[in-house]
Formats: sequence, C-alpha cells, structure tokens
Amino acid sequence: MLKKWLQISFLNLAIVALLGVVMRYKILYPLPFVDQKKFLHAHSHFAFSGWVTLALMSLLISKLGNDNNAIFRKYRPVLIANLLTAYGMLLSFPFEGYGLISIIFSTLSIFVSYWFAIQYRRDLNRLGEKKVSSLWFKAAVLFNVISSAGAFTLAGIMATRSTHTGIYLAAVYFFLHFQYNGWFFFACMGLLTHKLEQYAVKKEQLLIIYRLFVYACVPAYMLSVLWVKLPVWLYMLVIVAVVLQLTGWIITVKHIRKLLQQKLLAVERFPRILLALCGLAFSIKLVLQSASVVPSLSHLAFGFRPIVIGYLHLVLLGVITLFIISYTIAAKLIHINIFLRAGVITATAGILLNEIFLMIQGVADISYLPIPAMNFFLLIAAVILFLGFLTIFCSQQFKQKSNSLIL
Repeated sequence: MLKKWLQISFLNLAIVALLGVVMRYKILYPLPFVDQKKFLHAHSHFAFSGWVTLALMSLLISKLGNDNNAIFRKYRPVLIANLLTAYGMLLSFPFEGYGLISIIFSTLSIFVSYWFAIQYRRDLNRLGEKKVSSLWFKAAVLFNVISSAGAFTLAGIMATRSTHTGIYLAAVYFFLHFQYNGWFFFACMGLLTHKLEQYAVKKEQLLIIYRLFVYACVPAYMLSVLWVKLPVWLYMLVIVAVVLQLTGWIITVKHIRKLLQQKLLAVERFPRILLALCGLAFSIKLVLQSASVVPSLSHLAFGFRPIVIGYLHLVLLGVITLFIISYTIAAKLIHINIFLRAGVITATAGILLNEIFLMIQGVADISYLPIPAMNFFLLIAAVILFLGFLTIFCSQQFKQKSNSLIL
C-alpha cells in the first residue's frame, strides 16, 4: 500500500514539474490560454498538497506499526480526501485563480490536514512508545495545522479586499514558514530520527536536537518579516533562534558522520550521495537564513524575485524533495532499477542547474545587469527537472531490481 501511494506522489511531482515548464515557456513564447499568475497558484498548491504532503503523510503512516495494509486501510479516506482536494486545486486554479471553486478545495485541504493531525496524534499515542521520532511527527502535524492561520488570514484579506501589503506578505510568509520549516522539515527529521534510533543513537542526544529545533521554529518566523521594525528583544530572539538551529544541525551532522565512520549506518552509496547533497542544501539554507539577520541583507533578499524563488526552490527541491527520494531509496520503499537511477540523476542535475541559474539571475538583477538568455536557460533546467521526475515515476512500473543502481 505504501508503494502505491508513493507512486501516486511521484506522478504528482512530475505534474508539478510540467506546470513549471509551462510557466517558463510562457515567459519566452506566446501561450495565450495560460494565465501565468493562475498557473503559479496551481503549481504551488499542488506541489504542497499533491506531492510533499501526500508523500509525507504516506511515510508517516507507515511508521504506525508493522501491519501496513491494515494501517493504510484505516487512513485511506484521509489520503483520498487529500488527493481529491489537491486535484481540485490543480484543475480550478489555472482557470479562475482565487475563485469560488479553488477556494473551496483549498479550504477543504486545510480541514483534511486537521483530520490527519488529530487521527495521527491519537494513533501515535496508542503505540505507547516514547520515541523521539514520535515527538518530531507530533510537532510536524501541529505546525501543519498552525500554518493554516496564514491561509485563513489571506482569505480574510481577499474577502475584505484589503490593500495592506504588509499584512498580506506577513500572512504569506507565515503560511510558508510553518509549511517549509514546520510540517515539511519536522516530518523529514522525524523519519531521519526514526532511522537513527534503530542504530542505537542515545535518546538523550536525539532529544537535544529535537528541542533545539522545536524551540527555534516559532521565533524563526520573524526572519521572514525583518522588514518590519521589530523591538530589540524580538530581534534578539530571532538571533537566538538562528543559533539554536545551527547548533541542532551541527549535532545532527556529527552523529551521522560518527555512524558512517564506524560503518554502523547501513546506507548504500547512491542514496548516501543524495542524502549528502540534501544535507549540503540544508546547510546552505541555514547559512542564508543566518545572513538574513543582517537587516540590509534581508531587504536585499526579499526585494528581488529570483532570489526569493531560488530560496524557496532550494528548500522544496534541494532539501525536502531530495530527502524524500533518497529516503525511499535507502529504505527500499520503492522499486530500485536502472530507470530510477537515471531519473534521479537527471532530476538532481535539473535541481542544481535551476539553483545556479536563479542565483545568477538574482545577482544580475541586484547589479541591474540584464541577461536575456537566462530565461531560456531556466526553461532548459525546468525541462530537465520534468524529464527526471517523469522517469522516476515511470521507473516504478518496472518492478525488477537492478544491481547497477548500487554504486
């Protein structure tokens, strides 16, 4: 059952990438039937619900016990509801933007997240296991619920037709922060911690890492709104949050390196390389976050669209997507064959190219130096991403394993 839901998730990831290709194509060439802004809403909402949320829900459900078939039968209504709302947003946003149907589906998707959070926390409690990974999972679903406050604030702004840009941006970043740095990140860290628990990493050490990140999560939101004049005590709290995150990550990397050096962490070379790239992307993300504490750098970053897009894609693709793919390969939760390897390598190349081109475009914008060919290069990167993700999905139709995957 888990493989089935992961296959659906990978199909949705390919669709997300296809929407990205269409939008990149639209920037360069005429495409009258495509409204760029409406397609962007479909792209982002479906990426969150149809890809990341569906994949993470499926992986988290699999940690509730050994009888996966029984567990997935229980959660089938929740997963189907999430899938239906995701496709509802995919099919409605391109035509009406924020209209009646799309708002209904996006609101229903929030209620589905509530449903999942309540049911999942109850089932975790029933297990009676005092694992640190369970704390990560509980925090993840809680932050997913908290993020909806930003979505409902946005709905209120649109309903009242408010023109207050500051409140609008604060609501957008509130939603994004508790999705990216809350729901997505904590779910991934829960999955990683679940593995580390199996390799006898002491509970006290894993608990320290969890506490550092959970204490930092809420105040770290203010990193996204530093353009607001914060009181000195709040600004100091932001700096503390940055230090806590960096400390937590350094301790995490230290434990993983120790396990690898002692050859206790049984991860094959290919997924290990992917996990290393994922870790590198997250390290870059933390460094960029830390640098944004400087007000002048924060204003610079949020003032140029390519930099914002590059940062969001760095986290969603370089950290979250790469982690999910590498985790499923390392845990052998998907069919491993040569087609999967080709798709993953292609997608990873697309992610790297996309980030490099966005970085160059961002620096060029800051310097007011136009690079007309850059949009064409970004289109190429988008096509490579799509081909990579499509190949990953298609690879799951070939069930036989191939030793050529193991490098």
